[in-house]
Amino acid sequence: MTTTNDQIQTSETPGAADVPAAAEGQQQERRGGGRGERRGDRRGGRGERRGQERDSEWQERVVQIRRVSKTVKGGKKMSFRAIVVVGNEKGQVGVGVGKAGDVIGAVRKGVADGKKHLVKVPLTRHSSIPTQSNGRDGAASVLIRPAAPGTGVIAGGSIRTVLELAGIKNVLAKRLGSKTPLNNARAAMEALAALRTHKETAKERGISLEQIYS
Repeated sequence: MTTTNDQIQTSETPGAADVPAAAEGQQQERRGGGRGERRGDRRGGRGERRGQERDSEWQERVVQIRRVSKTVKGGKKMSFRAIVVVGNEKGQVGVGVGKAGDVIGAVRKGVADGKKHLVKVPLTRHSSIPTQSNGRDGAASVLIRPAAPGTGVIAGGSIRTVLELAGIKNVLAKRLGSKTPLNNARAAMEALAALRTHKETAKERGISLEQIYS
């Protein structure tokens, strides 16, 4: 069995949100026109608009697409693995992984997996994080520190994508250890999940907020 190693460009990869819309359009064309169809479109217009508004809040970015193979009886089974970061830039972000026989299916599964593992990030009024945090996943370790207004997102690789989609605009991040995009993204998620506001910390310790600042 022979396999070809084709290069995949992530920039040409269509978004997962476009796939269901295209499928619905084809089904409506096959059904044909009529009064019943017009009435159905009018009734379902509000529901579709609400669904589009909800989907428009979320942004997804493909971090990496790899061609993977699995050895089975009779040869190798080729498939694609997509790493997708999903966020609304309002303090919620998630990292998902999807595998399928085609690129579009892998991206769509990655988006669904990312929305299942969302993390809520506490943001300050300057769009930064309240305290320093460390995250680790496998051999990857990530250090995240708050920054002054106007600093921007000082990070690289998949860590930058996670921080941007979380809505953080002023932060310093350093990658320590492995360079694997998936491990770095998950390590950044661990660091963001460990963040606590000063108010929550004071409540856990049973002290006043003034004692923390003093």
